[in-house]
Amino acid sequence: MSTFPPSPARLALQEEASKRILVFDGAFGTQIQDRKLTEADFAGELGLNADQKGNNDILALTRPDVIADITRAYLKAGSDVVSTNTFSANSISQADYAAEDKVRDINIASGHIARDVADEFSAQDGRPRFVAGAIGPTNKTLSLSPDVEDPGYREIDFDTLTAVYLEQAEALVEGGADFILIETIFDTLNAKAGIMAVRQLEQKLGRDVPIMLSMTLTDLSGRNLSGHTVEAFWNAVRHADPVTIGLNCSFGADQLRPHVQLLSDIADTLLLAYPNAGLPNELGEYDELPHTTAGLVKQWAENGRVNILGGCCGSSPDHIKAIAEAVRGLPPRNLPEKDTKMRLAGLEPFTIAA
Repeated sequence: MSTFPPSPARLALQEEASKRILVFDGAFGTQIQDRKLTEADFAGELGLNADQKGNNDILALTRPDVIADITRAYLKAGSDVVSTNTFSANSISQADYAAEDKVRDINIASGHIARDVADEFSAQDGRPRFVAGAIGPTNKTLSLSPDVEDPGYREIDFDTLTAVYLEQAEALVEGGADFILIETIFDTLNAKAGIMAVRQLEQKLGRDVPIMLSMTLTDLSGRNLSGHTVEAFWNAVRHADPVTIGLNCSFGADQLRPHVQLLSDIADTLLLAYPNAGLPNELGEYDELPHTTAGLVKQWAENGRVNILGGCCGSSPDHIKAIAEAVRGLPPRNLPEKDTKMRLAGLEPFTIAA
């Protein structure tokens, strides 16, 4: 839990979420792919010693207009919260493109893009818009060995990963992010390194930096890669006092439904869910139509399970628009009482005898 008073952004998000179901944004990757950008678009004039095509995050520096247009499209579709295009904007992932020294610049630029466009829309209608600084999981895991012959081996240690996350989080906040979104969490220990990084940043800045956490499941039984169930994950990270907890990626809304329901019962904070647009076809593409996705997540909303809804892989501004229209006017999820939440999590409330 943060040792500082709640930030204005945390309080404002909680206030807005008490009135209605809020809308998150959708995928950046597929939107970028649709634009058929060339190596020259990605590389720009940075002079990096590796091909950049596919390095979506670098576009904040070389084609900021593309990222701004995508962000603007999501806000026009109805998003209340937009994320930065920084899923892989960390020194581990950027090493694949020899762009480690651009990490700070990418995150600051991405933060500015999202902040400026969000503020542009808020100025038009007076409705607050929020920016989530997105931090992906990297391609390293603290809990598992990549070598089946040496199960005790790790490619990275906790302190190193914490430092990687801290570099990114600090730049995102400098760029204008309201929250740090640690998303697509496949390893709970990685998430703890991210939480530690944000706590270190808070001490450095002397203020609350709200955290959003989103777990991804690796199978239909409801576990992530490090073997944690939804309940176990929540109990492992609840000390961080996240402004939102949730699930993203993994599957389509149909397969994710029981796990959203379970998390909704036990988490005493806002619930954010953004599933893929169905399951990928044999070509790895997503075919689920906007009205189908919207109809599925509308059921979550009607059952009082969610506070914020959006889309992950394969989703588009059309998906977000359909979701926004589907949940308009529906009441937001009520947070469970502490005693109820503890019992549903398999714990008994602690009392002191008189």
